[in-house]
Order: sequence, then C-alpha cells, then structure tokens
Amino acid sequence: SFPSPIVLGIGQMAATIMILYVSKLNKIIHFPDFDKKIPVKLFPLPILYVGNHISGLSSTSKLSLPMFTVLRKFTIPLTLLLETIVLGKQYSLNIIVSVFAIILGAFIAAGSDLAFNLEGYIFVFLNDIFTAANGVYTKQKMDPKELGKYGVLFYNACFMIVPTFIISVSTGDLQQATEFNQWKNVLFIIQFLLSCFLGFLLMYSTVLCSYYNSALTTAVVGAIKNVSIAYIGMLVGGDYIFSMLNFVGLNICIAGGLRYSFLTLSNQLNPKQPADAENIPLDLKS
Repeated sequence: SFPSPIVLGIGQMAATIMILYVSKLNKIIHFPDFDKKIPVKLFPLPILYVGNHISGLSSTSKLSLPMFTVLRKFTIPLTLLLETIVLGKQYSLNIIVSVFAIILGAFIAAGSDLAFNLEGYIFVFLNDIFTAANGVYTKQKMDPKELGKYGVLFYNACFMIVPTFIISVSTGDLQQATEFNQWKNVLFIIQFLLSCFLGFLLMYSTVLCSYYNSALTTAVVGAIKNVSIAYIGMLVGGDYIFSMLNFVGLNICIAGGLRYSFLTLSNQLNPKQPADAENIPLDLKS
C-alpha cells in the first residue's frame, strides 16, 4: 500500500550511489572520476534510466503480477528491433516467429484482462520502450576503456537523483510518502530498505548480464524469470482474476518466451559464424 513509486526509486538510486562510492573508496571496484566529458559519453542513458525506473515501479503498483509479467514481454521484440537499428545485429526467422508467439500470447491475455487498468497499461508499455532502449544503449556505452559497467551505473544514478526528486515534489509523490502512516513500523522500514538494496542488486545484475552477453540475452533471461513470477503471482499475489482466455494467453506467451530463449541460447552456444581471430585464446592459436 506504499503510495510513492518515485520515492522508492530515489531510495534505490541513493543505495546505488552509496554502495558503489564506498566500494570505490575501498578499492573493491574501479570507475573513472568525474570530468566534463562524462555527461556527453553517457547521454541519453540517464533519461532512459530514470524513465525505465519510474515507469517500471508505477506499472507494478497498478497491475496484477501475472498481467505485468505478460505485458513486459513486449520488451523482447522492442529490444530485437533496437539492436537491429542501433547495433546492426540480425536474427533468424525462427527467433522472429518465437517473438510473434510471445506477442500473440500477450495480446490474448491482455484482451481478456478482467482487472483492466488503462493507466497501468500505459505505464507498462512505456516501461517496455524504456527498458529496451536502456538495455541496448547500456551495452553500447559499457566500454571498459571508458566508463565501464560500474561507471555507467554510478553516474546514471548521480545525474538523475536530483531531477527525480524534483519530479517527486512537483507531482505530490513525496508528500504522499511523508504522509504514509507506516514509517513508525519497524517491519515496513526494513522492507523499504531491502527494496532499496534489492533495486540496486537488480540494476547491477542486469548491467552485468548485458556486459557479458547482449541486451537481447538479458531480455531473454528476464522472460525465463517471469515464468516463475507469473505462476507464483496466481497463487500468492492475491490480485490475479482467473479467466480461461487469460490463462491460455499467459501460457502461449510463456511457451513462446521459452522457445525464444532456447533458440537464442542455442545459437550462442553453437555459433554458425567462424570465430573472430581476436577472441581466440592464445593457447588455441598456437
């Protein structure tokens, strides 16, 4: 019942800044010190980052978990499209067909949603766009010789925490947070702080996955994770309204996601393209 997703987002940004800065001071991690070139190097990531953050938290609060999970599947085709445009990647027909299966299932499930919430749908589709763009541009910006994965996370949070705070004040979100009646409840405070820490952990693991793989693989891993979220939400969340069409659509969507995941990961494990000579270990070359 916490009414302020933007305030929670600010808490997660603050946790990100604090954890990474303390880690840098203790020489656990490294990222470059601030200079005037960093905003130029980072753009447009901060805008995509805060858009992804706020729209994600807002849509979660307005939709049931299973429906949120289904509609988030649109991130995958958007990521595929952006990787084709921005990074010049190409994908097989089998993968594209799997993507359309995901979209078909999502449409069937969403069309029979008995708890339709227009505002929630708008937020989740915005979240899909921001997530796809954020993933692709994060992959593009994470050059180890430049900002690296820790620098991208740290400076994203630094640049956007103040504008997000201003948005929170101007929209009344901060006032709703201060008027919330559970701040004296120790259990709520523990849960709020855990949400801040886990928000950082989620952002870090997402960036790490994109760093070692691709934005599309990260979206696929999210789809696999969503299988468990969808079914657990039916049993535990308490906000899922059952209908046969909705349930069938949900399962088509998840089946498409798993097929897509299998094809993508199979292609990565058994590449048809000859290996790049620069990526072959020295002992294999000799």
